[in-house]
Amino acid sequence: MLANPSFHVGPLPRQSPPRPFQSLLHRRRRPSIPFSRRRSLRPRFHPPSSFALPLHANAPSFRGIRASSVTGEAEEQLGFSPRPHSVKIPVGDREILVETGHIGRQASASVMVTDGETIVYTSVCLSDVPSDPSDFFPMSVHYQERLSAAGRTSGGFFKREGRAKDHEVLICRLIDRPLRPTMPKGFYHETQISSWVFSYDGIHSPDCLAVTAAGIAVALSEVPNTKAIAGVRIGLIDDQFVVNPTTKQMEESELDLMLAGTDSAILMIEGYCNFLPEEKLLQAVEVGQAAVRSICNAMEALVKKCGKPKMVDAIKLPPAELYRHVEDICHDELVMALQIRNKMPRRKALSTLEDKVLNILTEKGYVIKDEAPLMPEAIIDVCEDEDEDEVIVEDGEVDEGDVHIKPVTRKPIPLLFSEVDVKLVFKEVTSKYLRRRIVEGGKRSDGRNPLEIRPINSQCRLLPRAHGSALFTRGETQSLAVVTLGDKQMAQRIDNLVDTEEWKRFYLQYTFPPSCVGEVGRMGAPNRREIGHGMLAERALEPILPSEDEFPYTIRVESTITESNGSSSMASVCGGCLALLDAGVPLKSSVAGIAMGLVLETKEFGGDGTPLILSDISGSEDASGDMDFKVAGNENGITAFQMDIKVVGITLPVLRQAMLQAREGRQHVLGEMLKSSPPPSKNLSKYAPLIHVMKVKPEKVNAIIGTGGKKVKSIIEETGVEAIETQDDGIVKITARDLSSLEKSKAIISSLTMVPTVGDIYKNCEIKSIAPYGVFVEIAPGREGLCHISELSSDWLAKAEDAFKVGERMDVKLIEINEKGQLRLSRRALLPDASPDKTSPKQRSSSPAKENSTGQDIEQSKSATADTVSSDSIPKNSSDKTPQERVSKKVVTSSRDGPYINKDRQRKNSGKADTEMKDVSSLVNGEAKISG
Repeated sequence: MLANPSFHVGPLPRQSPPRPFQSLLHRRRRPSIPFSRRRSLRPRFHPPSSFALPLHANAPSFRGIRASSVTGEAEEQLGFSPRPHSVKIPVGDREILVETGHIGRQASASVMVTDGETIVYTSVCLSDVPSDPSDFFPMSVHYQERLSAAGRTSGGFFKREGRAKDHEVLICRLIDRPLRPTMPKGFYHETQISSWVFSYDGIHSPDCLAVTAAGIAVALSEVPNTKAIAGVRIGLIDDQFVVNPTTKQMEESELDLMLAGTDSAILMIEGYCNFLPEEKLLQAVEVGQAAVRSICNAMEALVKKCGKPKMVDAIKLPPAELYRHVEDICHDELVMALQIRNKMPRRKALSTLEDKVLNILTEKGYVIKDEAPLMPEAIIDVCEDEDEDEVIVEDGEVDEGDVHIKPVTRKPIPLLFSEVDVKLVFKEVTSKYLRRRIVEGGKRSDGRNPLEIRPINSQCRLLPRAHGSALFTRGETQSLAVVTLGDKQMAQRIDNLVDTEEWKRFYLQYTFPPSCVGEVGRMGAPNRREIGHGMLAERALEPILPSEDEFPYTIRVESTITESNGSSSMASVCGGCLALLDAGVPLKSSVAGIAMGLVLETKEFGGDGTPLILSDISGSEDASGDMDFKVAGNENGITAFQMDIKVVGITLPVLRQAMLQAREGRQHVLGEMLKSSPPPSKNLSKYAPLIHVMKVKPEKVNAIIGTGGKKVKSIIEETGVEAIETQDDGIVKITARDLSSLEKSKAIISSLTMVPTVGDIYKNCEIKSIAPYGVFVEIAPGREGLCHISELSSDWLAKAEDAFKVGERMDVKLIEINEKGQLRLSRRALLPDASPDKTSPKQRSSSPAKENSTGQDIEQSKSATADTVSSDSIPKNSSDKTPQERVSKKVVTSSRDGPYINKDRQRKNSGKADTEMKDVSSLVNGEAKISG
């Protein structure tokens, strides 16, 4: 087919129907008709847009190039041999390297931006065929952090990078938001921006580089954007602002501000801080704007040298007369519909009015009064057909057999427009009328003045089984916030290229179902908007949370939007704060959020030209206004902020006015939150888990874990606790659902990790084994000591097994810890009839024998028991009662649940008795054994 020279691409040429052979022989004479009239008589045929595209739209490499010889500069423009070019742009205290024409030469534009050893590659591509017209510019942004950039692989089962992580989605939004306002209306070629991190040095963050790289790539491409953009990060370290700080510097920074804009205005700001005042934040914005201006100025030379011609001729706007027709049809009804205060009735009225306009302009036709009808190019004109049989002779005579068509009065032909154009124009006209109503009348759609905030109502303790809950309602926007508390197992794991933190102990999840706006839609994984709004609310609440040492819980906040008419993310901040208080989280303070709007050009609507700032904007004011500026914080400062602009930037004075007005609005919202009915509980829910934090010696952690984790698993099974978490620094966290299981696990862990002290008394201890020279007693799980046969009873025993059996229980006292850490116990020291006269000073200096004692050692220990003690060994100031009798009065009764430990420490009034007891017990030469 390709070899056939008759093959034709596109619409077929018009052909006349076949005629009989006779008519060809007897052809009538053709009249002489002027050429201009001939063209007008032919039916106009306008092919679809796919056939009407210019040459440069069908061939990417030929876009915007005139037909000429392909040499020199034209060859470079055509993309046959792009020349590599690089430039260094100063940013802050260093330079970034921008390279183009070396990689990705088949894309519309591609750049590599290098900062240190961090490299970000960004490309821009356009579709050859324009998409259907819409009110949303068809641009998609893809950002991916390759873990190979830092010499790592994914920690999951699949080692290939797959679905975008939340961190990557947030950076996609940072790239998209400042670029979209610079795109012209009427450009419908789908644009895709792809950005990858190819190298990461762990020092220079790639997110701010990605914003700048996308701005440079779009400026070099054929996209007819109006302004070049750049992005920077601003940090505040030691009260000094730093442009594009390193990751180490950001650890000490009090501010994390991302700013993007042009050489003359601000397009996007987003950041988080720790109650920073408005004036300090404005100074940071001013520093960031100066840095962005210098980058944009340096980009101009690169664009002039390497930039491609812009596809300005691809911009298609609705007919200009269509705006006047829409206003003529719906002027009065549109004014009445915009005065309806409630969202749903107003939306239905506008939808009905839109259907009416569509019906008139696309079906019935609209005739302009007192004017001749125009012929739109999109419609095939019903005109006379230039046929061979219908010919008028020059002299006005008509041949026989011809049909004479008499001239008649031409009726007006309906003027028809495309449905898409009518919808686009109706939306723009609606926005225009809404803005005019706000500026001229000083009243918004719901009747408020520009400074007024919608009515606020809040309710806590809504869900009985949740650990904390709150329902926050502001006008027609409503958020149901729920708090769940847990241990580290509930923490969110982080596996990003930049973030070094492995676990997040606090996270907020935002859900925006279609039902909250009364619509039917797809529900599934969170979209980019939900992820972005959730992160904004999360970062707004994070500064008020207690530290992990003060509150050792993992905190999860869920915000479900049940109604929405604007500012749902700020409602999540307010509802989340109340839910945290209801869950018993000891917050540092309360925070609230508010969204600010803007009508920039007020002179065209009868104003004085001063920008009009709107507090607590609704959904229609967000869609029709020029700004969406969200600010969260308390009375003293700001914790989070986010600004999106629908026009090509705003100035610092406008931003200052918006911040000051937002502070007044936050104070009002905080006051209304205090009126919550019922108020937050501020106590830990009875359904929340109990977490107990213990501190043990780091070398004792292994005793809790055991071989292969067997010991800690046995403790969990025995006590019924949910989890036991150990750290290398000796921190042990026990999570339990009830207090009894928590106390049992505490006792076991305390026994495993205790440090024995001479004088400690252990009650109800079990005999684990019996040897000829004594018994081995378990004073704690895994800890045993030797009670020598001489310390078992005040009377002489030949063999220990004659009086004791394995499994019996006794009370013992720790009387000695030798240099090997082995424990010597005494039962005789706790007997009321024990007498110190039966010990000998000779054995006071004797050392304990080894475990494997010979028979001779045992005989020596027996003979030593029979020795008497001289009167010099008894203290002169001893009382009438024996030391054993005095000690026995201090012993607490044994616990029913198990071994009870009572540490009888030396005090001033009892030091002598302990000294006498030690003298008596040290006379016996025995052996000690320790296990565990």
